Formats: sequence, structure tokens, C-alpha cells
Amino acid sequence: MTSSPIAAVALCVVLASPAFAETYAAVSNTAMSITGDIELDETGITFENGEQVTFDEQVGDRLTVDGQPVEAHIFSLTEARDPVLLNGNRLCGAPVTYVASWETSDGSGTVLAVFSTPEPPRSDADMCASYTYE
Repeated sequence: MTSSPIAAVALCVVLASPAFAETYAAVSNTAMSITGDIELDETGITFENGEQVTFDEQVGDRLTVDGQPVEAHIFSLTEARDPVLLNGNRLCGAPVTYVASWETSDGSGTVLAVFSTPEPPRSDADMCASYTYE
């Protein structure tokens, strides 16, 4: 069986294409004053000032929030960081090791929570900060 050079080039183009990023508008006071608007995709987060955190892998899909289980995306970071964001504020106050996101209870937005825990988070009780976007 022979493979077409055109098919090989097409596959390389698809694999090399950048991930689709969604832009989220900051709505909570903490998000507006610390992160600003963000771009989020399966590879990481870009904050309004251009700082980034990069995801290593998804480590979970459920989190306990306010005592209730919710569907969430939980990612480990490739490098623990606490970037300086808007107005000299930091994302967490300690190096961030995990990031989780989930839909708000009323479905109107997305919550982004950051954690500085050594193990993947299981609950919002372990977060060092949270930010809300729409």
C-alpha cells in the first residue's frame, strides 16, 4: 500500500494547527482586577496581560463544589507558576499546580479555580483563588 504525499502533507497541517481558544470575559471582581479577560483552550490559559500557564494533562472530570459534585475539567500544569497579572497581582499567592473549570450553578458563566496542592484537587475547599467569566 502506498501513501499519497498530499495526504501526508494534509495530516501534518492538521496536527500542526493551533488549538482553538475561547475568550472569556471577566465578570467577578477578582477576575476583573487580577486576571482580566482570558483565552482558554486544551493547552492552557492566556491572561489579559499576555502571561500564560500551560497544561500538562487533564487529571480529573469531577470536583466537589459547595458540597455538591459537579462536572469539571481539572488540569495539571507543566510548570508550577504564580504569574504576575493585572495591577501587579498574582494568580494565587503560591505556585499554581492545578487549574479547574466548571459551569456556574445557574449556567450563566464559567468558574476558573486555581490550586497549589501537591495532589489533584477533589474539592473547591482546597483552592487558593477562583475567578468567574462569561
